[in-house]
Amino acid sequence: MRSLTGLRVLVTGGAGFLGSHLCERLIAQGHDVLCVDNFYTGNKANVQHLMGNPRFELMRHDVTFPLYVEVDRIYNLACPASPVHYQFDPVQTTKTSVHGAINMLGLAKRVKARILQASTSEVYGDPHVHPQTEDYWGHVNPIGIRSCYDEGKRCAETLFFDYHRQHQLDIKVARIFNTYGPRMHPNDGRVVSNFVVQALRGEDLTIYGDGSQTRSFCFVDDLVDGLMRLMESRDGFTGPVNLGNPGEFTIRELAEKVIEMVGGSAKLVFQPLPSDDPTQRQPDISVANAELGWSPNISLAQGLKPTIEYFDRLLKAADTEQT
Repeated sequence: MRSLTGLRVLVTGGAGFLGSHLCERLIAQGHDVLCVDNFYTGNKANVQHLMGNPRFELMRHDVTFPLYVEVDRIYNLACPASPVHYQFDPVQTTKTSVHGAINMLGLAKRVKARILQASTSEVYGDPHVHPQTEDYWGHVNPIGIRSCYDEGKRCAETLFFDYHRQHQLDIKVARIFNTYGPRMHPNDGRVVSNFVVQALRGEDLTIYGDGSQTRSFCFVDDLVDGLMRLMESRDGFTGPVNLGNPGEFTIRELAEKVIEMVGGSAKLVFQPLPSDDPTQRQPDISVANAELGWSPNISLAQGLKPTIEYFDRLLKAADTEQT
């Protein structure tokens, strides 16, 4: 990975969970960061601590409209990433993935910037190959309730590679697997935030299905490191690259770990499995290891500790405001 400083970096979705951590790390490396967000799921509080930094600039903008700025690098993270949020307005979700990709690719073409697409493990759908490798094309329902996100991200990947082939654009594509950590939205419907918030509130933990479905959980610091390594990887290497933690856990195992770490007497409650919910999700990270020298370092227990502490502070602050 090259070590560059002083670049002008655009991060779309920069006030979101992943984006805010990325902005923080880029500034720490000496880059000037333009954080763009329409605050549909992003939150100004996530970047509030950066507002006084002369290397940081925040702009309210929706990537479904063109943007005219001068930058050297573009991280395209803009898109609601949890089922609760992307299913609320599925048409806009698809527009954000597709129109947003077109607009950011057009910007990269104009200013000759390198651009990275934050794609997703959801491009694999409910996979028939396990663990998932980058050459697997996926098993995706194109007309289901999750399709706005799954197919939107798949189309964005198509656009990135067509711009690369047709216009020789310098692209990088990351397929991000389940990521967790501080600054997750407490009501985003993702399994880690659901379990932690329920446990902290003394509620029973809701498991959809029988809890045997598996996920792989990557702590946000590891994931951001992978994104930055991919962005500065060798010329000509485009990806796609799986970024995630290959440690596989059942949903039930995660729930039991959260109860153990939070304490209390919460029980497990089982509900029907939602439509198109994948039964297995585990990345093969051989490519990331070989090309980027990357593999995650933070275990689930290590990552859950600051995540639980973050939600505990958040919930206590909310309770204080209500009293």
